[in-house]
Amino acid sequence: MKCLIGLSVPVLSLFLAGCGEESDELPVDGRDFDGVEYSEPAPYTGKIIDGYLKNARVWLDMDGDSQYTPGPLVIELDNGSEVTLASGEPTAMSGAGGRFAMDISELVLDPSVGPDLDPRDYSLHAVALPGKTLEETRNGDVPVASAYLMSAPPGVRNITPLTTLARYRGIVGLGSFLETPSGAAASLADLNLVRDYILAQDDRSHAYARALAKFMASQIPAAYNDLLAAGDSDGTERFLSREAAFLLGVSLVQNAGDVIAVVDAAAQGDFANVDVDALTLPEVDVELSDPVLLASQKVYAEPSNQDTLPASRSGLQISAELAFDYSESGRLLSVSANGCLAPSMPELTRLIGVNGYMADLETQWLPSAALSDQSRLSFDDEGTDERLIFDWDNRRIYFETSTTCHAHRGIAADSTELGGPPEVTYSWTRDSGDLVELVAEIRNGATRTLEPETENSSTVFPGYRISEQGSEVEAVTFATGINSCAPQEDAAEANQVVTGVQAYQFSGYEPQPAGFTDTVLEFDRREFSNPERPNLRLLRYGFLDPDRLQLPRVSGDGSFEWAMNYPAADGPGFVAEQPNLIRDAYLKSYNPAGDCGREFEGVPNSAYARVEYSYQRLSEYLVEAIAQPR
Repeated sequence: MKCLIGLSVPVLSLFLAGCGEESDELPVDGRDFDGVEYSEPAPYTGKIIDGYLKNARVWLDMDGDSQYTPGPLVIELDNGSEVTLASGEPTAMSGAGGRFAMDISELVLDPSVGPDLDPRDYSLHAVALPGKTLEETRNGDVPVASAYLMSAPPGVRNITPLTTLARYRGIVGLGSFLETPSGAAASLADLNLVRDYILAQDDRSHAYARALAKFMASQIPAAYNDLLAAGDSDGTERFLSREAAFLLGVSLVQNAGDVIAVVDAAAQGDFANVDVDALTLPEVDVELSDPVLLASQKVYAEPSNQDTLPASRSGLQISAELAFDYSESGRLLSVSANGCLAPSMPELTRLIGVNGYMADLETQWLPSAALSDQSRLSFDDEGTDERLIFDWDNRRIYFETSTTCHAHRGIAADSTELGGPPEVTYSWTRDSGDLVELVAEIRNGATRTLEPETENSSTVFPGYRISEQGSEVEAVTFATGINSCAPQEDAAEANQVVTGVQAYQFSGYEPQPAGFTDTVLEFDRREFSNPERPNLRLLRYGFLDPDRLQLPRVSGDGSFEWAMNYPAADGPGFVAEQPNLIRDAYLKSYNPAGDCGREFEGVPNSAYARVEYSYQRLSEYLVEAIAQPR
């Protein structure tokens, strides 16, 4: 059956089979469910437990969004008929012993419309209200200090931190809640995750549940906690999106093993006397907006039918594949390459400017490509060949390689395995939050330093100066800002149009090639989604790189340019809230700028390299990481 309410289609549709239907099934193995039975048309009853919780809000989540939905709520039945629940989702407040009795009379339908709606087909949700919900303890009723959200698999009517974990384990593909956990959650293997552990006098389950509740409360946004703590709040307020609630559940699955390990270490077998409030649990930030993030790149820089580059674009073969790894907050942790990377100090500077949160970059990870023939040879061998590791707390980035791809730059691996001393260590300093310099220390003793040049810079392509051993070797500076122009008449309907240009000076590598003139950044500044957020699609930029000419198969004069292509508005791959996600990019020989307002020629006949981008929602990435750890 379908719920016809005004909610966006969720990214987690891969994991939720439909409205109110999940990958969990009702128990069939006779486990103890504390004698809780259901038969129509009696109230739907159950318990809310951390300890037993009084005055907690509970509801039957019939639209699958993990928030209470008021009426009128329209439900489409399997036979195509529609019914309206005037009161919205059935809801109640818990009383003594955590018990609740929910009026489900609206789920009884006229037989001519269809069969009654079965509450066991839907998941129960509950929220503890800070300062209002009371936990029953041996020392009396204690107000809950912070809000947390719990749920249970469909048909299960004990709502606890453990049923929440069981439900999300099923959703993310780790098996039904009746299966034996493995891996980090192995401590749960002999526990009944869905029963009333207080009634069963199961001190270990109770200790785990209280610790998991504390962990869940630590991740609730402060604004939501404050909303529920307000005097007029009754727990029916909508705040979290479906995606946000899902991400909180995924984080619970990811971190449950670590939480349980802390409890085990503190208990030393005496779970009844564990002081959960005194435990130091993992502190994990979660990005609840569920942004789209760059997941991988495929680099094509191997000529198939000739020995030199550039080559026909159709003749370029894959030479490297990059994988981007993130924390639950969407912060970049590493970039791993099968084949070779081409680390860029200006690009690392952009990433440092947003503290590693890739989604905060309007354009994620500008293209780069290693043109060495060693990249394809490394790619053909299984395993990771190069890696960037980000240590944000200590302001360090480490570059490791097991290849000879960068010998022309003085970077050579001394091992065929990763994990030893890094070949390059990047470090940075700030002043009042602004980046002062980024330093690259190469293991051969050379040092490169980048200093930002912010005058007239944009966040998409900021200026910089790079020096080596105290002498400047490269710089990009801007004398003016971005100048806009209108599309030419014959380009008005084109997917990509140059509607903004910014002249810049590229200094270094003298004497410069005769054809390296009229250096300008080209942008498409048209609005693609949000009129209040100016668009800034970088289409093209040129640069010099004479070091590449030391590679025998690379021809030219050392002047290059990247040309970027983006999805058409409302076309495949277009993300309205993030319109500047590159689809693919070509590295080609430099050409002087054309007229502003023209249709952008983003696909050349020949190129040194092509880079294809692949993206994922954060929620999709995290679920995949749980099911198939890298």
